[in-house]
Amino acid sequence: MKLVRKDLEKDNAGQVTLIPEEPEDMWHTYNLLQVGDSLRASTIRKVQTESSTGSVGSNRIRTTLTLCVETIDFDSQACQLRVKGTNIKENEYVKMGAYHTIELEPNRQFTLAKKQWDSVVLERIEQACDPAWSADVAAVVMQEGLAHVCLVTPSMTLTRAKVEVNIPRKRKGNCSQHDRALERFYEQVVQAIQRHINFEVVKCVLVASPGFVREQFCDYMFQQAVKTDNKLLLENRSKFLQVHSSSGHKYALKEALCDPAVTSRLSDTKAAGEVKALDDFYKMLQHEPDRAFYGLKHVEKANEAMAIDTLLISDELFRHQDVATRARYVKLVDSVRENMGTVRIFSSLHVSGEQLGQLTGVAAILRFPVAELSDQEDESSSEED
Repeated sequence: MKLVRKDLEKDNAGQVTLIPEEPEDMWHTYNLLQVGDSLRASTIRKVQTESSTGSVGSNRIRTTLTLCVETIDFDSQACQLRVKGTNIKENEYVKMGAYHTIELEPNRQFTLAKKQWDSVVLERIEQACDPAWSADVAAVVMQEGLAHVCLVTPSMTLTRAKVEVNIPRKRKGNCSQHDRALERFYEQVVQAIQRHINFEVVKCVLVASPGFVREQFCDYMFQQAVKTDNKLLLENRSKFLQVHSSSGHKYALKEALCDPAVTSRLSDTKAAGEVKALDDFYKMLQHEPDRAFYGLKHVEKANEAMAIDTLLISDELFRHQDVATRARYVKLVDSVRENMGTVRIFSSLHVSGEQLGQLTGVAAILRFPVAELSDQEDESSSEED
């Protein structure tokens, strides 16, 4: 993301002009937008024209509109963002108050104005504009006949390819059909890796599976690479890391990211940090339950006691339509930071973020036990609903 201009007043009202440069920037933009914001961007509008002879025709005209945002629709797989709202500035083609949908896309500038820019939104702009926050982990989660090729970016887990091949069972004295199908499956996975993984950016490729599938696949891939003199795979062989997972489904990626060999290798990536924080929370919940809380009311009370060491919170909560509820989450984040606690904002598109969402989306690891909290009847699972 490129920051073109930032004009904020002392009361944090104002506007920023940004250019999304990568598909992931559309996810950041989705998290910046809120109902009631003002969005100015270039768009195409169908305009009816009447000629001197009286015949009516229609032309598609590019114009710049300023909308008051009403609905926001994000397609995570295509990384497309559609924003619908009413026109709030004079325009020769569109009447004031007329509805229009702007499709925001990479490399097209937009200006976003808010009555209040809070700390969470401003931090997201900083992260989005920092080139160090780029997709540097890829993963192949597989089992016999099924594989998912994913990119693990700081903000989301993107499935780039799904490979499915029917593998016949081995028969006594005749394994040829099974072996041929397996080879065809491996070949398709190799092609998907070459098509979707940018080795100039990716630091590590996790190959995760149950049993010996990952070893057999890696042996096949590099034997073929030697035979065909595939320099791309051979030069990046050291980036492949084999780890265990329970299946070839996308959700099994969390287990792979929890592997100690992986966390040490990926210690500098945000995704690994999120997984470790969630893992630490579950361990604390199991061994010292009075130092691990979830649910907004309990976490707020722990914060009042200045007991929070690490706050785990889902970015989904900051997209809440109710301004007061959103402000409550922002206040919690600011307060934990003021009390020298660590705040980890999880992406709801990451496997770890999905799990945190099942725990109401907000959880905390405490510095010390808060007895009066743990003695209360546990209502945390219903507080967020």
